[in-house]
Amino acid sequence: MTLQQLKYIIKIVECGSITEAAKQLFITQPSLSAAVKDLEKELGIEIFYRTVKGISLSDDGAEFLSYARQIIEQTELMEQRYMGKKPSKKLCSISTQHYAFAVNAFVELLLELDIDEYEFTLRETRTYEIIEDVKNLRSELGIIYLSNFNEKVLNKILKENHLVFNLLFEADPHVFISSKHPLAKNETVTLEDLNNYPFLAFEQGTYNSFYFSEELLSTIPRKKTIYVSDRATLFNLLIGLNGYTICSGVLSRDLNGNNIISVPLITDERMRIGWIANEKTHLSPLAIEYISKLKKWICEYGYSIESI
Repeated sequence: MTLQQLKYIIKIVECGSITEAAKQLFITQPSLSAAVKDLEKELGIEIFYRTVKGISLSDDGAEFLSYARQIIEQTELMEQRYMGKKPSKKLCSISTQHYAFAVNAFVELLLELDIDEYEFTLRETRTYEIIEDVKNLRSELGIIYLSNFNEKVLNKILKENHLVFNLLFEADPHVFISSKHPLAKNETVTLEDLNNYPFLAFEQGTYNSFYFSEELLSTIPRKKTIYVSDRATLFNLLIGLNGYTICSGVLSRDLNGNNIISVPLITDERMRIGWIANEKTHLSPLAIEYISKLKKWICEYGYSIESI
């Protein structure tokens, strides 16, 4: 086993494919595949599952990756100390549902970093893909919510994939609407109040299960529904069509301006928002610091934080 092989494994996980990793490493795909197979044979484990759809980390592979990253990090520290090598780029990847506080925390983390080079990724993406990202260690953390409706199914999926949910806070459901919406002056709204307005939701692609929906009460029949793939489009439609979406109520004026407001929704449901991580790995210092920033921003929005 060599340090180069460990770096190969780390790069494959970062890229999500052997083909792309080979391109970035400037070696041929067969050479990289052979190096991985040689390492698997030597260790007596299968690091990657290989299917027609691509590769994914095995359980043994996830555990091995955790050790590989620690070894490479320690090696780089020694090289910097005794060989005067330049520190490598800091890496950090987060996958999240569409939450303003997740972006705020990410921005603050980067602003406070005193380093010359870094390569960070923030994926606002679908629920299933968040789970896949953290399972395959493309992201260290994923941010999702649980509710009475989805928790049984999602907890089962998390357990099967060796992922752990850590509660950050509980939120009473709200709706986001335009500040000029006919219901904008209401202190609260009901689903009946909203019946004639378009419901906006984030589409979930192939895995379009109600349990993966980012919006509470997704199974309720509605007259008008529009699915979107990004937050900017959703907010534009909220304003242009007097639409609404159901959310935690955490709204960032810095990111979203004053055209969108949050109004409490009358319902017995609650959102339990938290972060997921792979139980086979240890969080990096950057990931731990990101969680600290998350807590700070959530507190600034007036919510009570749960302890990890």
